[in-house]
Amino acid sequence: MPLLMLKDLPRYECLLEGAKQFPDLDPSASEVYLHLLRTGDEVFRTCDAHLAAHNISQGRFTVLMLLLDKATDCPHARTPAELAEMAGVTRATMTGLIDTLERDGFVRREPDPHDRRMMSVNLTPAGQQFLSRFLPEHFRRTAALMAFLTENERKVLVKLLAKVLQGTAALPPLGSASAAGAIAAPPASTVP
Repeated sequence: MPLLMLKDLPRYECLLEGAKQFPDLDPSASEVYLHLLRTGDEVFRTCDAHLAAHNISQGRFTVLMLLLDKATDCPHARTPAELAEMAGVTRATMTGLIDTLERDGFVRREPDPHDRRMMSVNLTPAGQQFLSRFLPEHFRRTAALMAFLTENERKVLVKLLAKVLQGTAALPPLGSASAAGAIAAPPASTVP
């Protein structure tokens, strides 16, 4: 589900005008922010449509990909708790994802071979077959999406997105005293 519904982003001049009314509005920061959201929404929309055409959700696909690592000799077991941690979701959410994947025959829960008190989640042959059919097209679509960027541009974009991600961690929690005041940003730097 897209987060931003703007089809036409405001022109930079409109952001400059908005800054006259709202002094905290940084026009260039807002322009980058809106473009980032718009692009992220569109990338998510295209990926989600491709997954939906194969009757799978983003969450279920994430679990299958985490388990694919295990199928290719990843050294540690994948318990539901480990999968939840790796996917950044609650254990209850992971249980629901595993339940539907198990119902569809893509995964199975088994006693962990190293600790009988734990359950391990494994891909079934049907899950492996699904990924074998789905992933080549998925990877072609990903490559086509990034084909407009040179290899150097891709590396720069990864570095820039990592810096934006650092910015999310630097924001004070909502409702805190520091959230109400000015938020200091680190000085801008160039990315090689």
